[in-house]
Amino acid sequence: MTQMKLYDITRELMTAPVYPGDPSPRMTRLSDMALGDAYTASQITLCLHNGTHADAPCHFFPDADDVTAIPLEQAIGECTVAAFDGVLLGDEAERLMRRVGAVERLLFKGTATLSQSAAFVLADAGVRVIGVEGNSVAPVAETAVVHRALLSEHILLLENLDLSAVEEGRYFLFAAPLKIAGADGAPVRAVLVER
Repeated sequence: MTQMKLYDITRELMTAPVYPGDPSPRMTRLSDMALGDAYTASQITLCLHNGTHADAPCHFFPDADDVTAIPLEQAIGECTVAAFDGVLLGDEAERLMRRVGAVERLLFKGTATLSQSAAFVLADAGVRVIGVEGNSVAPVAETAVVHRALLSEHILLLENLDLSAVEEGRYFLFAAPLKIAGADGAPVRAVLVER
């Protein structure tokens, strides 16, 4: 039997960094066995972009697909983790793609954000999933333009990953977002499998 090692690359939702201006998630007890209730139940209030999450095209395009339109086969499959810190420019993206080869799913370990030119290079190279450890795939000054460049190509964006325990290399990724009709994003329980 082949041994598998699993890496949970999901940040804990309540303590994950929050994008500036977004509300922090809150959990409220509705009933509590410690207070004599028959069972414990809680309610959660959150921004769909809190914690480890996926962005849907309707996050930046009105009347575009919501998160339920993201195909499962896009969110699950072979994946490459590459380390990069800083803003990835187009020429650096070209060098990176020559180094890692043809990949459909690419996760960036480190502080990587993508410039518009890097977004075009990765889209042209056939990358279908891009993941970053930061709150956004784009630097603040280019947030809208980079998201639009990627989401218009139906590239799945995974943000707020935790790749701290993962080395560069090839893995198998499970990163299906919650199925929420009309949602511009959704929490993801992201897992890498090393075989």
